[in-house]
Amino acid sequence: MKQFFVLLRKELLESRRNLKWIWMPIVFILFGITEPLTAFYMPDILDAVGNLPEGAVIEIPPPSSQEVLLAVISQYSTLGVLIIVLGFMGTVAGERKNGSASLVLVKPVSYFSYLLSKWTAAMILVWVSYVMGMVSGWYYINILFDGIAVSDFIRTLLAYGFWLSFIVTLTIFFSSLTASPGLAAFSTIGVSIFITFLSSVLSNQLKWFPSQITSYLTEILGKGNWPTDLTMTLIATFVIIILIMAAAPFLFKKRELA
Repeated sequence: MKQFFVLLRKELLESRRNLKWIWMPIVFILFGITEPLTAFYMPDILDAVGNLPEGAVIEIPPPSSQEVLLAVISQYSTLGVLIIVLGFMGTVAGERKNGSASLVLVKPVSYFSYLLSKWTAAMILVWVSYVMGMVSGWYYINILFDGIAVSDFIRTLLAYGFWLSFIVTLTIFFSSLTASPGLAAFSTIGVSIFITFLSSVLSNQLKWFPSQITSYLTEILGKGNWPTDLTMTLIATFVIIILIMAAAPFLFKKRELA
């Protein structure tokens, strides 16, 4: 474990030097506050730039607080995922490409500790950024709209966080299999799109797929209920993350030795 903590401190320090601890939270916060502000001021925006005839009145029914928070999550499902992939696609691939991975692994450092430290550092940064963004969005929703109960918000926050954790795991996994950061990013985005498409087509058969997490959030926010299928989905996602991280060091070592 001593190796792991030494490597983890190294990864956190490198993230700070690369300014990831500045730009990533800022981006997530911007995603979080953009939707509430846009939804609230949309009539004024359309009135200012719509070039409507004189006397025309724009009447847009205000969205509910739940709809706005789901829109924030939708932002994280697209742009947020892209930011995560771009931010960590070179975590291992970049070091393999420039040879620094070989310099670390030639020492008595286990492949498992090496990858686990990178995964943990990425998870810490993503979760801190994600929580800051969600809390910022929730704050503006409570000011501009009816507000969302704290319990519903926390449950939604934790549930959707599993999906982002899955994306982080995929990114680190594919980054460990190739020396090309671009290929790692392409593979991660491709797999996430494929399983999202597959689970939407076979929603009844694949109701515990990680990509189904978002579909259950509506019931939490709309009815205040925690779906049983969501519990099983989170368990399945957790198990898949463990399996991926267990397989990653073995495959990474095999490719390095080859």
